[in-house]
Amino acid sequence: MTEDDFKNGQVLLIDKPLNWTSFQVVNKLRWEIKQRFNIKNIKVGHAGTLDPLATGLLIICTGKQTKEINIYQGQVKEYTGTITLGGTTPSYDLETEIDETFSIDHISDDLLKETTKQFIGDIQQKPPIFSAIKKDGKRLYELARKGETTEIKARTVTISQFEITNINLPNVDFKVTCSKGTYIRSLAFDFGNALNSGAHLSALRRTKIGSFSVDKGFSVDEFIENIKSN
Repeated sequence: MTEDDFKNGQVLLIDKPLNWTSFQVVNKLRWEIKQRFNIKNIKVGHAGTLDPLATGLLIICTGKQTKEINIYQGQVKEYTGTITLGGTTPSYDLETEIDETFSIDHISDDLLKETTKQFIGDIQQKPPIFSAIKKDGKRLYELARKGETTEIKARTVTISQFEITNINLPNVDFKVTCSKGTYIRSLAFDFGNALNSGAHLSALRRTKIGSFSVDKGFSVDEFIENIKSN
């Protein structure tokens, strides 16, 4: 691809690595494009944040294509991952330590699969306190890391698929198809509550956004290699 290609607009499918923020990926790709073509600046943005502990599909838009980011953000998303039962964490994932433990002796395969039905369709969901949502000008995770609590309003999200794909207690593998704004960490937490046991998200991978699949994506290293070889 040429400098003009990136300025006129590209949609890049990147397989985000573990422990990278979405902004780190954007900044890395922007820097590589600027270095490769010796340009001062170019618009680069992502169409939907992935948490640092999640991997998978990140749509990166460049140049004029950044105007379409809202369209990509609004598309249906598919995730796979693992919910670990028997313990909760303040962040609803592995960012924070387990703060409370619960028995899972009562949990059966049938109970797990039956409980997923409660989360199909339009549901009310509260985002995690450890999230990038802003309240009174501050991101919620900033408040959470200071130990501050705040009331978070529930929002309506749509889950069209919540399938248990493997059970190896305390770990339960799943596949979810959902609307924009759905927090899979909150789904894991609420799922644990519905089972009368705690739960947290221990692995997450975004596999699809609309018709885009991570199978067609490049790693950050592959993108850098390709741009340098052009």
